[in-house]
Amino acid sequence: ALSVLAANILRRRVPFIKNSLMPVAVLAGFILLFLKVCGIFKPDNNLLEMLVYHCIALGFISMSLRCTKQDKSESAKAVGFKSGAIIVGTYLVQATVGLVITILLAYTFMPDLFKAAGLLLPMGFGQGPGQANNIGSSYESLGFAGGRSFGMAIAAAGYLCACTAGVLILNRWKKKGLTRTEPLKGTDESQAEGFFQDKNEIPITDSIDKLSIQAVMVLCIYLATYLVTWGLTSGIAALAPGLGKMVNSLLWGFNFIIGSVLAMVVSKLLVKGQEKGIMHRQYQNNYLLNRLSGFFFDLMIVAGIASINPEDISGLWLPFVLMAVLGGVITWLYLKVVCKKTYGDYYREGLISMYGMLTGTIGSGILLLREMDPELGTPAANNLVTGSSYAIILGAPLLAFVSLAADSTLMCFVTLGLVVIYGCALTWILLRKKKA
Repeated sequence: ALSVLAANILRRRVPFIKNSLMPVAVLAGFILLFLKVCGIFKPDNNLLEMLVYHCIALGFISMSLRCTKQDKSESAKAVGFKSGAIIVGTYLVQATVGLVITILLAYTFMPDLFKAAGLLLPMGFGQGPGQANNIGSSYESLGFAGGRSFGMAIAAAGYLCACTAGVLILNRWKKKGLTRTEPLKGTDESQAEGFFQDKNEIPITDSIDKLSIQAVMVLCIYLATYLVTWGLTSGIAALAPGLGKMVNSLLWGFNFIIGSVLAMVVSKLLVKGQEKGIMHRQYQNNYLLNRLSGFFFDLMIVAGIASINPEDISGLWLPFVLMAVLGGVITWLYLKVVCKKTYGDYYREGLISMYGMLTGTIGSGILLLREMDPELGTPAANNLVTGSSYAIILGAPLLAFVSLAADSTLMCFVTLGLVVIYGCALTWILLRKKKA
């Protein structure tokens, strides 16, 4: 908490840091990491890792529980699907870059390098500190020494990418007069920053605080997430012990996906309950759920960066630097092509928001987008959310790829081939011409 307050003061008072657009939570994490390296602050790493693990699931549940007014037109559905394809396509491009780097290094300068470590690039850049922590820990248990810290370092490098490259690109666009001066018309009022309450919601003043209701729903869904994950892993272990050893740790690692799906189901059921007259009030409050998810993600970021052990990656600087630099450059080049084809008249807003999200998190994507579109007048912000929903389905094969690549050298090459094939298929869908 003290590091967040200190980071907030630095962000507001120091021009260089303010102009960098570095999120306060990221800066707070680096402050704690600096104090840790200097020996001034010695945190309990188990506590920090636990915070990262739980906060990513709680944050995604809070986001997924929101009551969204979906545009059911065919064009809106198509853009939502394509946004999901862009997200997963970028994961696959990052996975290809990462695997090529680690495989080449394993056969040249670093013969002892864990070949599947390349998949930590999409986990850290594309999915953020939570997944970098989960998959890095999983790989560490399979023999990748320093895997968790390596994954967290990649995630931190992704934030730096968003905060440096993203800001430089924004400044260049502003100098060229390419930023939007007026928002697009027809924006849903619920996207406005000051929008607090939908019609027919439970009252603000009641026998229980409205924030308490949101927190209770999130925690109940997290309990259901635990029970479902426990049931799945126990069932798989009983029926197929060999398969259980391979996938059970991944199921626990990806528990946020199970939580997100359960939250979306609960959200739909609550909407249906109102439509059928079973319920007379809307219990979700999008504003408060956004604040909850923001809190969980900020806490996750601070704890995640602070939990990095620099000594664990002392022998991994070469793959780290190559993956961080090439990952940032190739992510930008890929997004530049597919976003231009998909987003039309708000291409730059779509591009910068996707780049921010796919090198950091959805928070850094929104942060960069606000510099281009302060009122969120374009659909770009909504595309990050709807696209992430489609990405849960389209990205399901990544679960198998992460496990498969770690099995053996042969399987690592097989995984690389599958990643390239799947990535090419999604890119073809995004770039194909429509029939007249």
